[in-house]
Amino acid sequence: MKNIFLYLIVTVFVLFSFQYNVFAEEARQLDLKSEGAVLLDSETNAILYAKNADEKMYPASLTKIATAIYAIEKGNLDSIVTVSANAVRQDGTRVYLNEGEQVPLKKLIQGMLINSGNDAAVAIAEYLDGDVKTFAESLNSYLKNKIGVTNTHFTNPNGLHDENHYTTAMDLALITNYALKNPTFAEIFGTKVLDWQGQSWSTRILTHHRMLKGELPYPGISGGKTGYTTEAKQTLATTAGNGNLKLTAVVLKSDLKNDKYKDTAVLFDYGFKGYQHETINQGVIFKSGNKEFYPESDIVITEDVSGNIKTVNDEGLLSIENNNGQVLQKVQLKYKDPPKSKSAEIKSKKANKKESPLILLNTLIGLLLITGAGTLIQRQRRRKVSRYY
Repeated sequence: MKNIFLYLIVTVFVLFSFQYNVFAEEARQLDLKSEGAVLLDSETNAILYAKNADEKMYPASLTKIATAIYAIEKGNLDSIVTVSANAVRQDGTRVYLNEGEQVPLKKLIQGMLINSGNDAAVAIAEYLDGDVKTFAESLNSYLKNKIGVTNTHFTNPNGLHDENHYTTAMDLALITNYALKNPTFAEIFGTKVLDWQGQSWSTRILTHHRMLKGELPYPGISGGKTGYTTEAKQTLATTAGNGNLKLTAVVLKSDLKNDKYKDTAVLFDYGFKGYQHETINQGVIFKSGNKEFYPESDIVITEDVSGNIKTVNDEGLLSIENNNGQVLQKVQLKYKDPPKSKSAEIKSKKANKKESPLILLNTLIGLLLITGAGTLIQRQRRRKVSRYY
């Protein structure tokens, strides 16, 4: 009877928890047209909003964010790249490179990110790894092992459609946040206009991102990249800051071009209004049962302005949740070794006291044995001398 009663209690608790989480999920829905969307804190990677965040989708030219940071970290920005015929033949948006043209690597990255040059992307890939196929293999390994994304597979450097070329909104946001830590990437990602001198044309290339360009004004926009193919539809990655928070928004698969910008503005409004930073000071103790954990240094976390709950598990993983049960961030803490109990200290002292007389006794016995041995040796020597005489 007790077991049946316990089972009923557990069942009710599970059902209640499920209903609560569903309610929390529904309460947090924003009116977004894009099929996939993620809003992250650019500095802490806290997840502030997610819609179909882990669903595999086509990124189109947002691929170039990954290509850019890979090229910046692997290549020499001042090295000269010779453009191939294959690069020149690329479809879609280009910076109109000529076959045999020699261009610094950094300039190619600028042309790829700012003006979305598909030809520049292939020139970069061939310079770094010899050919596009080898580049894609190296890029996928880099994204998995260096950045830690697991739902991304790229077959080319520019995002032209391929059924096996996919990622997720979450992975793209994490890739963007990783890239933003590099000053060269951040500079190019935020560039609106660049004078371009090439063999085939001299012009001023402009970012395609309408919020970054100022056509659709939003305060604090700091960088962005657009994307579009027929299969991927409209895609957009954007960063912004308000002096307190820096946010990264990624939206995928919008039907209309303006929808991706409206969705991005909705995400930023939501993030800047509802979240803030807090610092957990070094050495603050968090308990899980009898275990204690602490941060080794000051940690900046992202919190919901309406309230938060901090919990730590037996492995020392600290979870920051808002009042709706949404996990915003997880931080690994360090285990604190428990102090010795008084009884253990007393036993240790007693053991030391017991050992001290024994050590003294053994020392005395050793000295007596050495003295006795010395005396015997002296007597034997005297006997030998007396016999000789």
